[in-house]
Amino acid sequence: MTSRLRELIQQLGEAIHESVIESEQIAGVVQDIRQHGFDVLLMLEATIGLNEVTAKEDEAEGEEEDALEAPFTPNDLHFLRSLRISVEGEEDGQEPDTE
Repeated sequence: MTSRLRELIQQLGEAIHESVIESEQIAGVVQDIRQHGFDVLLMLEATIGLNEVTAKEDEAEGEEEDALEAPFTPNDLHFLRSLRISVEGEEDGQEPDTE
């Protein structure tokens, strides 16, 4: 991993951290919890996966940009659901097709 890539990953982590800190919704819920007599310690874990794209894959992706997006893998959907993120076209609790 190059130092530039490490720097970009660090920037991504900082951007995620800032987003959480600046979220009015999160701040409001934390304030509500504190009003109920509890202190809040919020710890989040982010997993960042990188897949190197070869030049051939890059060209193929460029040709497919106008096509419909490929569906998420089951692992992608599981991760998104764990973050309480829904995916358009997927019903709640429904497992994706793995064919």
